[in-house]
Amino acid sequence: MSYRIGIDVGGTNTNGVLLKGAQVLATVKAPTDHHNLHAGTREALTRLLAALPEKERGPVELHLSTTLATNAIVEGKGAPTAVLIIPGPGLRWTDLPVPFKLYPLSGYIDHRGREAGPLDREEVRRAVRAVKADGYQAVAVVGKFSPRNFQHELAIEELIRAEFPELAPVTLGHRLSGRLNFPRRITTAALNASIAAIQAEFVRMVEKVQDQYQLGKVYLLKADGGTLGLQESVHRSIETILSGPAASLMGAMALTAEIEDAVALDIGGTTSEISVFSGGEPLAEREGAVIAGYPTLVPAFFSRSLGLGGDSQVTFDGKQVTIGPQRVGPPVALGGPQVTPTDAVVVLGGAALGDAKKAHAALQAMGAPFGLESRAMAEKIVATFAQKAAAAIRSVYAELNNRPVYTVSQVLAGADLKPKRLIGMGGPAAYFIPKIGAELGLPYQVLPHYEAANAIGAAASRPTFAVTLRADTMLGKMVVPELDYEAPIDRPFTFDREAARQEAIRQAVNYAKKMGVAVDPDEIEITEEEVFNMVRHFYTVGKNFNLRAQVKPRIHRVIP
Repeated sequence: MSYRIGIDVGGTNTNGVLLKGAQVLATVKAPTDHHNLHAGTREALTRLLAALPEKERGPVELHLSTTLATNAIVEGKGAPTAVLIIPGPGLRWTDLPVPFKLYPLSGYIDHRGREAGPLDREEVRRAVRAVKADGYQAVAVVGKFSPRNFQHELAIEELIRAEFPELAPVTLGHRLSGRLNFPRRITTAALNASIAAIQAEFVRMVEKVQDQYQLGKVYLLKADGGTLGLQESVHRSIETILSGPAASLMGAMALTAEIEDAVALDIGGTTSEISVFSGGEPLAEREGAVIAGYPTLVPAFFSRSLGLGGDSQVTFDGKQVTIGPQRVGPPVALGGPQVTPTDAVVVLGGAALGDAKKAHAALQAMGAPFGLESRAMAEKIVATFAQKAAAAIRSVYAELNNRPVYTVSQVLAGADLKPKRLIGMGGPAAYFIPKIGAELGLPYQVLPHYEAANAIGAAASRPTFAVTLRADTMLGKMVVPELDYEAPIDRPFTFDREAARQEAIRQAVNYAKKMGVAVDPDEIEITEEEVFNMVRHFYTVGKNFNLRAQVKPRIHRVIP
């Protein structure tokens, strides 16, 4: 039976789990060091491998959910990045809502994918020299209609690789997304280029660990709940953003038989993550993930982060308790400098953690100037925590009901969403979730293995892939931008919707094989499908197909 290890690097703690098939063999927790993210991962991995029966030792599959890419973007630690754009005529590229240095190039691919103007290679060389002179260390290339014809982007990549190798590898916009949203594709490509070197260094570290511990395959969790191969993550590092919320959501799916309409709350030490299920399926962002204010085309589950956690800073002015969003250290009970919600739980007997006398003394000191004993102060803190979490959940549902969102299968748009149950996980969940549920008037469920549910979600996730097929029967051409694939349509006059579907499925299977994963065609789902008639002189002269085929994110069920 196969063994899998899941490790989730959170803001406060790094959680890990060892699975044997669907059975949880061991869970561990180690502090997260943001100056050395690898330390907690190594500690968790070492302790989990020690729990593996000696006689059954062998290659163990490792699934990682890491904050590396997210932190690099949020903290602005990526490499200075420039974007070579091919906007074509009629577009005021200076008005594009993107916060990156843009270098426009001539040449033009029209909306059908036809070359309407060639590249000027000498102009490309001048632009790249300017990029270097301006101090940029990473480059992305994005054409307005490159998902329909990516030859210009490929030509620029080839030129940079041959003449400016110090700037390679180059991120090409069409490989990351087959969608046509030009500003989001620019942002996605630029962010990917900026963190590529950081991701490559991380991959080298993981490979050393892989060799040291004789691990099997290593996968990274993506924002959409699927996993990505370690080597492929170097080229698609942007897809690993927001893997923490995805891990929480997948953990809920792995540990819950029936989810239906529910809200999931993962209470961490620094933040809490809110996710939403409708009809048993998690909601996804319609356009793509938004990270640090950057709108991208990265497929992602819908989630909202709340600056509220077990280790959040607590203050009291005699009238109002304020919790978060800052975290100033561990609880006082564990030697921290200031009162936290966890200290309140310790005082109320909800957790046997650290030195309870220190927690009592700290809350007594906080409440005494206002005539409150330590227990009364603790009750105020807990009540405020529950009220703040409940208010955030209500706000999320108000947001969702005022704009269209899709489920993963994209069948829900603008429905009136209402939670019927609260699902909780995270270290403080056992104490806080019942109180938040009461505040919301909802039944609740605290997940089994709730402290390690996010690591279980990472371990239980499976590889997923998606491709975009664009076919124009009038031009007799089809492309799959994510694969650099272009081919003629053999029989354009008989190429119909079903033929397009079968071709998209075939390409998704091929993509999976390229990534080293065997996928059956039955596992492929068509998640987007558009067909337009091409009309000339009032007659239909062809059809334009746009399909997205995906190996859906799936979950290995785990025995509670």
